[in-house]
Amino acid sequence: MSCTLLASYAYFYEGGGWNQNSRFALVRAIVEHRTLRIDEYASSTGDRALWNDHYYSDKAPGASLLAVVPVAAAAAMARVVGVPPASRAGVTWTSYIATVVTSGLFTVAAALCVLALALEWRASRAAAIVAALAYGLATPAWPYATLFMGHAVTAGCLMAGFTAAVIMNRSSQPLRLAWLVGLACGWASVTEYPAAIPAAIIVAFALATSGVHRGGGWGVALRLLAGAALALACLAAYNAAAFGSPFRIGYVSEEAFEGMRRGVFGISTPRLDVAYGVLFGRYRGLLRLAPIVAVAAVGLVLLMRSRHGFAPALVALMIGAYYLVLNASYIYWEGGWSYGPRHLSPSLPFVALGAAPVWDSASKAGRMLLVVCCVWGAALSLIAVSTTAQPPGNLQSPVHDFLWPAFRAGDLSVNHQSFVDYAADPDRLRGGVRSHVAWNVGELLGLRGLWSLLPLAAIWGIAAWSLTRDARTPLAVAAA
Repeated sequence: MSCTLLASYAYFYEGGGWNQNSRFALVRAIVEHRTLRIDEYASSTGDRALWNDHYYSDKAPGASLLAVVPVAAAAAMARVVGVPPASRAGVTWTSYIATVVTSGLFTVAAALCVLALALEWRASRAAAIVAALAYGLATPAWPYATLFMGHAVTAGCLMAGFTAAVIMNRSSQPLRLAWLVGLACGWASVTEYPAAIPAAIIVAFALATSGVHRGGGWGVALRLLAGAALALACLAAYNAAAFGSPFRIGYVSEEAFEGMRRGVFGISTPRLDVAYGVLFGRYRGLLRLAPIVAVAAVGLVLLMRSRHGFAPALVALMIGAYYLVLNASYIYWEGGWSYGPRHLSPSLPFVALGAAPVWDSASKAGRMLLVVCCVWGAALSLIAVSTTAQPPGNLQSPVHDFLWPAFRAGDLSVNHQSFVDYAADPDRLRGGVRSHVAWNVGELLGLRGLWSLLPLAAIWGIAAWSLTRDARTPLAVAAA
């Protein structure tokens, strides 16, 4: 399953955008110039901070820091074959690697955590697979796995920490897992600042159960907090080097976006109309794009009724509720050019956990409904990654007005903004008016239009056959 998911993510290259250009500018500054200043690349993004007459990425640095070593290796490979890393071809190659090793791999990690936790809570293998694939393919997690943003890394870190916290209860080596809980939750906060709250919830959950371990509650607690401190020390060092203080973050020096100065960096009182919009609206409605989320939320309630699942399911529900309130409280709640409510995406693996108990408790008709929800979400996600995971923000209904018409016409990989361009023209995305920067693997092989998706379909067919034939143990399922 893991290889199939990673192949589905790595199959698509979505090109640039302000958010990912800002993060990648920091990577390039470190790799090419050994500096945190992005002055040389500031013209490629509006997401930037101005401090002491120099430009910096305004984003939390976690995803960028993770990509430094892989990008340096990819740049070295490019030089070997005669491609300058700073050329457009070189930037395409290195930004692709940065995306796959961060957003792609961490989304796979989150899906595997869904699988592991479902099995931990005595779900059937089929139910665990359904829950993991529902998250990985039938929600906006798939589009965000193809973008060099922080949401996918945050989701992967939070799920890794949560999974480690849950299995500590029966582990013979709880001290090692305590390190993982702290480090993963801490790095989630280094990657996206709002993740500090769900990270704290997971840490509190781990601490509340640490007394049952043979290693002793204090030993677990100290290692857990030390792991978190290690991650946060990296953030403090970055802030001190970039902005002169370990406590000053890039958003304080945000060059644009006046709304960020309202409330706490744009976050104030939650609005019911925004909450409705991010769940049900045509513009960003999550449940329109991924109805499996509603079904899975019911499953979390079912899980709370079980002896072993009450506390973990409560934590998952709390994290889902937190991100909903956060999104409804944010002045830029729509997320610009994005597929669905991107600020909700780190909560998706937690909610997806509920799909497993629904599958096991449902009748044949209920399971068929679950499959239909998964197919619907996966189809829309496929349409998005095939055309653009960043539909223009001025569309009232991105799927109806842009994504589906483009997909139906075979007008794929439409983004023409690279990681060195400032913006894309929403009126010139379709029809080949401008040369596209985005691509999929089938197009690299010479296929065009919908035919370019045939290799991906072949990968899925092989994976389905392999799962059906070899899924005898949880380990075989995870490795398929």
